[in-house]
Amino acid sequence: ITGCLPEWKDKIILCKRAIEPRYGLWTLPAGFMENNETVEQAAARETWEEARANIDQLSLYAIISLPYINQVYMIFRAQLCDLTFGAGPESLEVRLFAQNEIPWVDLAFRAIHRTLTYYFQDLARGQFSVHVGEITPPFSKE
Repeated sequence: ITGCLPEWKDKIILCKRAIEPRYGLWTLPAGFMENNETVEQAAARETWEEARANIDQLSLYAIISLPYINQVYMIFRAQLCDLTFGAGPESLEVRLFAQNEIPWVDLAFRAIHRTLTYYFQDLARGQFSVHVGEITPPFSKE
């Protein structure tokens, strides 16, 4: 799974899912890679498909392994080029959120919760680094 954490000043884009699994819950724009694309190309494509957002300055931010479901999330930080965005066919709604607006209890996936936790910790510290981790059962409350 690859996707982006699209930033605009102190806010980020989240998408409300219009598909299963986790219909109606919030996530970063992300999805499965297609054949013949790089990880960065897939992240940008997923961001366009789900959030209709133009992005640039992609930089690897989080790699989170989920061995219990045979997945790895690779999330890139990216800058929004402008405020022209909206729901693609896999999203019900797309919004910019400040930290105090994040719908933590309505996030679709543990990997997204973990990525956002890293992000806001880094933002508060004023220094961003690449995070590598894993999520395995039994699950902690996130």
